[in-house]
Amino acid sequence: MTTKQQPLNSGFGATTTAREALGNTRMDGTVAIVTGGYAGIGLETTRVLHAAGATVIVPARTPGKARAALAGLERVELETLDLMDPASIDAFASRFLASGRPLHLLINNAGVMAGPLTRDARGFESQFATNHLGHFQLTARLWPALKQANGARVVCLSSRGHFFSDVDFEDPNFHQRPYDKWVAYGQSKTANILFAVGLDARGEQHRVRAFAVHPGGILTELVRSMSEEEVRASIENSNKVEPLKTPEQGAATTVWCATHPQLEGKGGVYCENVDIAVMAPPDATIRRGVKDWAVDPKRADRLWTASEAWTGVRFNP
Repeated sequence: MTTKQQPLNSGFGATTTAREALGNTRMDGTVAIVTGGYAGIGLETTRVLHAAGATVIVPARTPGKARAALAGLERVELETLDLMDPASIDAFASRFLASGRPLHLLINNAGVMAGPLTRDARGFESQFATNHLGHFQLTARLWPALKQANGARVVCLSSRGHFFSDVDFEDPNFHQRPYDKWVAYGQSKTANILFAVGLDARGEQHRVRAFAVHPGGILTELVRSMSEEEVRASIENSNKVEPLKTPEQGAATTVWCATHPQLEGKGGVYCENVDIAVMAPPDATIRRGVKDWAVDPKRADRLWTASEAWTGVRFNP
């Protein structure tokens, strides 16, 4: 059943915090993986799930930094993972599968934004490689554990930055066209949404549902590649849509999508401000809601097929 891309009138909103979105729900016995779960909204997501009783695995590219951020949190397991390195992804997934545990929640939270042009060892542009292809491969490798949960949810962190660009299937890695860091970022964020649409369509029969999330405008380490002038301009543009959020508010939509009974039996939608988002009008001048190109099932299928070819990784539903 296709879930309509329209608000549920959830009763929550832009200022809702992650703890408020979770409410009194207990997560005892739940196993969650939160990529990048040691900084910014990822850290807040980890803290809230942990406080509710979940076991949270946090794979990190910089384990020392993660260890300091997660100190004192029992049932939080620190792991190593580099989303730009296919071998690292496979090794992490193999270690988790070897534990024999089901995976109830996969939060594809880690990401990079607006950096200079760099490529991974395969030649993929770094934002597309990290934000989309790395999480595509990770989810594929963890698929047996997601099915084993018999009721799993996958949350893909996107952004209203998806307004900047659709996926350019002819030249996703900027080999022919001039590199634009915001176009590259937007493409990767559109890919995150299309991946959630495609994953939900394939996962529903296995009780694996997927959601894409815009957390809101938040000042986190994502801005590390930007100049002070760019950061100021970004804040100004963000405030035209809605005020900046705290990390506690920024993690709210992620936690809602991961846990809330309002979404039982639903999936394949883009959410913001702790509700399913509206469709953005074609002539929208304010980046609110979701562009039609990002939730088009045919484009989701095209991206799925292309991602399997690019990574050499196939899902086995």
